[in-house]
Amino acid sequence: MIKLIPRNQPSKSMIALTPLIAVLLTMLVGGALFVALGKDPFAAIRMIFWDPLFGEHAFYYRGQILIKAAPLIIIALGLSFGFRAGIWNIGAEGQFIMGAICGGAVGLAAYPSDSWLLYPAMVLAGALGGMLWGLIPAFLKIRFNANEILVSLMLVYVAVNFLSGMVTGPLRNPDGFNFPESRAFQSFSAAHNPEIWAGTGIHIGVLVMLGLVVGCYVMLTRHIFGFNIRLAGQAPRAARFAGISPNRMIMICLGLSGALAGMAGLFEVTGPAGKLSTTFPLGYGFTAIIVAFLGRLHPVGIFLAGLLLAVTYVGGDIIQSQLSLPKASIQVFQGMLLFFLLAVDVLVMYRIQLLQRRVR
Repeated sequence: MIKLIPRNQPSKSMIALTPLIAVLLTMLVGGALFVALGKDPFAAIRMIFWDPLFGEHAFYYRGQILIKAAPLIIIALGLSFGFRAGIWNIGAEGQFIMGAICGGAVGLAAYPSDSWLLYPAMVLAGALGGMLWGLIPAFLKIRFNANEILVSLMLVYVAVNFLSGMVTGPLRNPDGFNFPESRAFQSFSAAHNPEIWAGTGIHIGVLVMLGLVVGCYVMLTRHIFGFNIRLAGQAPRAARFAGISPNRMIMICLGLSGALAGMAGLFEVTGPAGKLSTTFPLGYGFTAIIVAFLGRLHPVGIFLAGLLLAVTYVGGDIIQSQLSLPKASIQVFQGMLLFFLLAVDVLVMYRIQLLQRRVR
């Protein structure tokens, strides 16, 4: 039998190196996966990690890395507040979708307005839509002690079906030949999230992401709110004695993470996606969970982890086109990152003891 025994003092250096070890193990096992698929593992790993940064078309790929990293980082920053406080929001994908719907609906309702106030109103509506969707599991947790993990996760499927109903109903493009999609946001500039630097694809969402990383770092490390978050997660009883309301913390954390996820959804649908459709959900809300834990729930770590995951997205597109690999293979590769991170974490925090089974 195997028993896990907590270590008295886990190594700080090993805790810091855990993400790097997880990445190396992912490369090793991922290479074996590519061998099983009949591909050169060294070429595949190079295309995933090297070509997007230093390859022939690196200038274009670097812009794409920032574009794909922006929603992951924004969502993960919101999730990190709750995770630090012991509040588990697994439904950021649903909040991402609802933010896109609410913000997009404001823009579509104002078509063909060219007012400069339209896009800020859409961003606000997107954040509000995501926040309200995140507050549903918060209310049920406070009122009925419902498990926020299950409620937030089930609400993802509600959001997906709500999106399908909206793009085939009220938000359907009247000139779209009955396709299940909205009007393209590029069709009126006031509702479009254009690229800031020509040829890079970098949009406003990338700048907002950078600002949020700095803001969240200050909030978590230099503000009483960050201290309350850490206290609630590490010592719940001490937090209660200090006057920190658990219910208020649940509302704030789930509302904040929902707002950031909704904002990310709005930036995505008005930028790279271009319109609402049944294929809009991109899995960013689920991948952001990996980003949050890979980044150790720290804003700077989340920023670096988001860039790393974005590199695998861009690299995955490269190997799909050049090596004819299925999209599922890169999804498995990304999943390995979380698996190995958790596995190495266990070995750092616990030591394994083998117990002999007693013979009766």
